[in-house]
Amino acid sequence: MGRLRYDGISEPILIDDETLAHLKVIVGTKLRRQESFMMSWRPREGGDPGRVTVWVHPAIPLQFLYTSAEPQHVEKQRIEAMMRSLNATGELVIDDFIEFGKNEGSLVEE
Repeated sequence: MGRLRYDGISEPILIDDETLAHLKVIVGTKLRRQESFMMSWRPREGGDPGRVTVWVHPAIPLQFLYTSAEPQHVEKQRIEAMMRSLNATGELVIDDFIEFGKNEGSLVEE
């Protein structure tokens, strides 16, 4: 289970390595273009109720930490679907793109 650390202060989001690798491509592409956006997810049971949304901006630090030392396979179709969704709404709902079955189908915070 990899981790996405947002802002250097908040607890990291736990997410499977493969989805994290796809997020890295999407986030890197948008931020390289100086395009900010919202990113949302549902915390695990027992965490905050509902949905968490953060504003992703080039000035806010992000850290992608992988469980595996091996590079993850990135699928072009999955990147395109994620980017289409983000561009259509201005928000990336990462729950919609989690690799179900690899992590019980949930995105969780620590």
